[in-house]
Order: sequence, then structure tokens, then C-alpha cells
Amino acid sequence: MTFAKKPTLYGERVTLRPVGPEHADGLWELVNDPETARLTGSHGELDRTATDIWYATRGDHDDRLDLAICAAEDDAYVGEVVLNELDPHNRSCNLRIALIGPRAFGRGYGTEAIRLTLEHAFTTTDLHRISLEVFDFNDRAVHVYRKVGFVEEGVRRDALHWHGEWHNAIMMSVLAPEWLAPKA
Repeated sequence: MTFAKKPTLYGERVTLRPVGPEHADGLWELVNDPETARLTGSHGELDRTATDIWYATRGDHDDRLDLAICAAEDDAYVGEVVLNELDPHNRSCNLRIALIGPRAFGRGYGTEAIRLTLEHAFTTTDLHRISLEVFDFNDRAVHVYRKVGFVEEGVRRDALHWHGEWHNAIMMSVLAPEWLAPKA
């Protein structure tokens, strides 16, 4: 099992496109957005050249699927959704998503991007489990993950130290039978 095929997925609000050099400006904005950094717990810094190289090489990796989230109305880059940490033996992977701050929040982009990604993963591969972690202060994300079918599995206590405070990471997953059952 691999993510060798990099699809374009269409929804009402968003189009998910394989990331490429044309999305590097959007990624640069994303990694430099303070609210996105807080919600993802990103302490690291990237330089512009590293950002350009990162997106230029994502299509070469068959163990991950990196998709740019583009607003359907104008095709503007608003974030990314990624399936990574592929474990083909256990038919599982991780999901992560990041949106560019206030211009993308509250518009349904993330919810639709996750649904499109799960639909693709569970109907075109033999993945059984997709997991994620979300910090306990990110109520909006926890709500979205539950809404699309993720179930809480546990908590990693004090997993993030952010501006002098400790925060827990909530572990969640969705299984293929759970995702596919309502459609049967």
C-alpha cells in the first residue's frame, strides 16, 4: 500500500490538489501565521528556501499524501491536509491539517477537506485506521474531528509546552468500518 497516486479531490467549498512549488507562497504564509503555529504547536522555524524545497519534493514520496487546500471560489491556498506516518503492515497512518488563520477558519474548509481525504483514503486504499493528535485548547478542531467520525482514544499529558504552560494532546482515530458503515 502506498500513496503513489496523488489525486485532486473536489468538494463544494474546497479543492484538494497535490502540493507543488506553486503552493510554496501559501505554505510560507501558513508556517509564519502565529495562530496556526499555536494550534499546531509548531516551535520550529523554516527559511524560505526550505519551504520551497519541501513543497517541490512532496510528490516524490509514496509514503505520504500532501494536499493543498484551495478555496473553491477562487482557488486560493488556505491550508494543507496530509496523510503521513504510513504503516502498511498495520494499514494505518496519521492525518494532520493546518489552515491559514482567520481567513480560513469558520468557513467549513477544514471539515470538508478532512471528509474528502478520509473518503479517498478509505475507498481507494486498504487503510484500516487513521489517527491524529490535537491539543486540548483547540476546541474548534476537536469538535470538527468528532463531527467527521474521529473517536477519542486517550491523552498524552503535558505533551506541549507553549508560552510557559503545559497542554495535553488528545489522541483520536477513525476506522474504515466506522467511516464506511453509514454509506452501506
